[in-house]
Amino acid sequence: MDFDEAADALYAAPAAEFIATRNELAKQLKADGDPLGSTRLKALRKPTVAAWVTNLLARKLPDELDDLLALGDEFREATADLDGERLRELTPKRHKLLDALAKQAARLAGDEGQKISADVGQKLRETLDAALVDPAAGDAVREGRLSSALRHVGFGVVDENGEPSNVTPLTDERRRAARDRRTAQQRVETETAKEKQDAAQREQEEREAAERAKAKQALEDAVAAAQQAEAKVEDLDTQLDDAREALSEAQALVHRLGSELDEARRAARDAQKESREARKRYNRL
Repeated sequence: MDFDEAADALYAAPAAEFIATRNELAKQLKADGDPLGSTRLKALRKPTVAAWVTNLLARKLPDELDDLLALGDEFREATADLDGERLRELTPKRHKLLDALAKQAARLAGDEGQKISADVGQKLRETLDAALVDPAAGDAVREGRLSSALRHVGFGVVDENGEPSNVTPLTDERRRAARDRRTAQQRVETETAKEKQDAAQREQEEREAAERAKAKQALEDAVAAAQQAEAKVEDLDTQLDDAREALSEAQALVHRLGSELDEARRAARDAQKESREARKRYNRL
């Protein structure tokens, strides 16, 4: 085991076991014939909680962290080109990626039994943002050996005590790989958005077709109801005409019978009068 391997193992150990792990690894380096490496290892500081969580993120999600650093490259290129439109496009991606990494880091820490306070969460986000803004901060974060959270202060990278931070350069190959992943991710997001748009359009077309079918059925039902109503009106008109005709015939019959009754009454009166006169003539005989 050399110093770098020992340092990586040390900062990968649980925070509560840092001192014991450092002593054990330093002893092993010395036993392996590397007293200088043992001395250097003993000088490494125990990470703060924010630094420990950042180191955990660098070990567990190196690809996602490389994506953050690649996005920082895009920001610097857009800034150098004075490309305001590109910067406005990158800004929401910056916030989205920082939010996602902060949540993932909190989840990873929770899996290790470490709760993240609001102060630690803020320092974690500042560290990640510094990694995006400044290549030196990005290299320090990517190394996974932070002992303190980082901040970008306008002239470089400092830790929580304001001291310069050691960095390990990030290779061009890894930067290109991160950029390729971001391009692939953007392509997937674009395809997903198009699929969602197509699905929404199909749903809209299906809803419109269903509404048209419903409206057509309603029209057909209304036409049928109107036809039934018209048929009923015609039937009632016919019945009314028949009733009126029957009423007219009945009124004519009443008038005729009335006239015949009057005539019969006159004839009866005349017959009674003739009968009385005949009786009188008979009595005189």
